Amino acid sequence: MKLPEAVKPRHIALLAFNVAYLLVFTYLFWLRANSEFLMYVVTVSIFLVFVARMHLRYRFSFGVLLGLSTWGLMHMLGGCVRVGDEVLYGLWLIPGRLRYDQLVHAFGFGYATLFCYYVLEPNLGPKVRWFAVGVIAVLAGMGIGALNEVIEFVAVLTMPETGVGGYENTMWDIVFNTLGAVLAVSYAMLKRRMQG
Repeated sequence: MKLPEAVKPRHIALLAFNVAYLLVFTYLFWLRANSEFLMYVVTVSIFLVFVARMHLRYRFSFGVLLGLSTWGLMHMLGGCVRVGDEVLYGLWLIPGRLRYDQLVHAFGFGYATLFCYYVLEPNLGPKVRWFAVGVIAVLAGMGIGALNEVIEFVAVLTMPETGVGGYENTMWDIVFNTLGAVLAVSYAMLKRRMQG
């Protein structure tokens, strides 16, 4: 069977990597009866299928696909790996300033924003105002971040115990989602300017 032109051996390897870590974490979360992260495995799996289908049309750079894959792995590690008395998500990377959770939000929603940017880009005409495109991409990335918070809220409402923090945690998530989105668009715009 011939593969679509957008699919190269490295894409197959990356897909296999994603499937492998999702299977491993499904098993680990199932052993621990961690229904919250089993729900997240399903969410990441749906997102994986969505991105793969979109890649066939938009041909994302391998860097964007690798970044999104890494984000999924970081998310699974955050809920599985224990550091002291809590999971990795609670670890302070810079005490009192930056938690692993916040780094994952900035990283992940930065890549989600690049995904949105590269979906927008081929649909634009020659006289486009790139600043406006950047603003729209940031807002789209923030929208995906808001969807993530809705999924976390559903987990809180439907499961007896979750690792989801309260209001302050949600606000910090949104702040770091926004920071990641702005940095990602700044990178994309700088790259576009340097390429002429």
